[in-house]
Amino acid sequence: MLIRAATHADIPQIHAVTAAAFGQVAEADLIEALGDAGHVTLSLVAADDHGEVAGHVLFSPVGIPGVAGLAVGLAPIAVAPEYQRRGLGAALVREGLRQLHGDGVAAVVVLGDPGYYRRFGFTPASRFGLSCPYDVSGDYFMALELSPGALAGANGVVGYAPEFAAL
Repeated sequence: MLIRAATHADIPQIHAVTAAAFGQVAEADLIEALGDAGHVTLSLVAADDHGEVAGHVLFSPVGIPGVAGLAVGLAPIAVAPEYQRRGLGAALVREGLRQLHGDGVAAVVVLGDPGYYRRFGFTPASRFGLSCPYDVSGDYFMALELSPGALAGANGVVGYAPEFAAL
């Protein structure tokens, strides 16, 4: 698999992969809405040997009270059902975090399974005084400092792009 920046030509395949992975179109529509609104920091695809999109991860800007540097949210991430459980999602997350770190992003938040995201270094966001604007269990809202100490002054509710409210 080749992990690369998503292009405009990938949009239909990203939509199809995301809809198949989630069993609905809401997350796929969210990706398009974030792109249309210019609320995408990083969008990566994993392409198979034929150039077909097998997976996708998106990072969008978030507002974290008390943090001066750029922070992003990881969501959504999707892998086509036939490619799941092969490490493709993890490879997309790792490459995304690597690129974001290189671009000077201070921190990343994610709403997801703690058992999955801990392997990348995510910890409960509550440890940094952060809360999620959505009604979820505290352990499922997680944060990762890409720059040591980036979340030292953080406190409050993380602000997501308005497109997330439709989800």
